[in-house]
Amino acid sequence: MALWSPDTRDPRDEEPIRVHLRVYGRVQGVYFRATMREVARYYGVTGWVRNVPDGSVEAVLEGPRRAVEEVVKWALRGPPAARVERLVAELEPYRGEFTDFTIRY
Repeated sequence: MALWSPDTRDPRDEEPIRVHLRVYGRVQGVYFRATMREVARYYGVTGWVRNVPDGSVEAVLEGPRRAVEEVVKWALRGPPAARVERLVAELEPYRGEFTDFTIRY
């Protein structure tokens, strides 16, 4: 019996992390927030997303590292009508403060 195989999941994939995002470009008025909520809930990620007066979208994501990474990957392109020009992601200390993913107004 092998002690390691390439199919073994990396335990770091399940470590909880927190990421603060700012997404710039054509990201308001294109269902970015609503779609991000659906994507985050699909992956079991908690947190929030909101429009910012400067035209960007801001979000905080918490959950298992691999799941949060999937939502960040999605945010790099956004929904079909979006045009993401820049994404800034900052890793923050995990707090575990959310129970759902919501849209903030």
